Amino acid sequence: MTRGTGRIARAFQGGKAFIAFITGGDPSLEKTKEFISEIIRAGADLIEIGVPFSDPIAEGPVIQEANIRALKGGVRMEHLFSLVEDIRRDSSIPRGSDIPLVFLSYYNPVFHYGCDAFFERAARAGLDGIIIPDLPFEEQTPVRQSAQKQGLDLISLIAPTSDQRIKDIAAASTGFIYVVSSMGVTGVRQDITTDLGAMVKSLRSVTPVPAAIGFGIHSPAQASEMAQLADGVIVGSAIVRIIAEHKEKAGPELFNYVKKMKDAIG
Repeated sequence: MTRGTGRIARAFQGGKAFIAFITGGDPSLEKTKEFISEIIRAGADLIEIGVPFSDPIAEGPVIQEANIRALKGGVRMEHLFSLVEDIRRDSSIPRGSDIPLVFLSYYNPVFHYGCDAFFERAARAGLDGIIIPDLPFEEQTPVRQSAQKQGLDLISLIAPTSDQRIKDIAAASTGFIYVVSSMGVTGVRQDITTDLGAMVKSLRSVTPVPAAIGFGIHSPAQASEMAQLADGVIVGSAIVRIIAEHKEKAGPELFNYVKKMKDAIG
């Protein structure tokens, strides 16, 4: 049985999951809500909402620039909690009440909010989990305990350099496991050469928690290939780039792109 909260578990049932990342507040909170609605309507199974941060060390230039735009627009953590609440109660958003929603945030904003207070507020808002790229596995225990106390998942990342730690990280994971396809920062890649099949096989030897591959995936062909190896596919930079190019009018472009990607993974 898949461990973790119900909504995240359901995202991986009945087929491969398409996970879409969007930076919260780029170009505005109102547009983020509209774009999330379009992405869900196009078939996304889970939404990652990026918390804007001034020093997002794992992000390439596309998402870095989105962070800057959102911060200049005044977006803060409390605004994103309110965004989640709005999605949950807006009946015009397809599956708004049950689509899995997770934050991707660096540790600094969580620390400054206060760990216990953050997860208590996240639970009240209707969030399902969080990804913290700069929180090492060996330092996760207090954060994981705070999250689990409120029924949220702390979603682990596993990179090609994780080596012997892969099984330890996997064994402690809930929700889903974020498999990083390549070394470096986020951004589209033409070729992904990591032996991802071996990584996923190693995960499955120790945990039933589903694995989703991200970093660099941007074409339907890549998505199809990654879906053969894992339980889900994560796309971020390509979505954020569409928003950067089309700004407030990005909704139809996002719908068409996400639909093509979802169709590609079956």
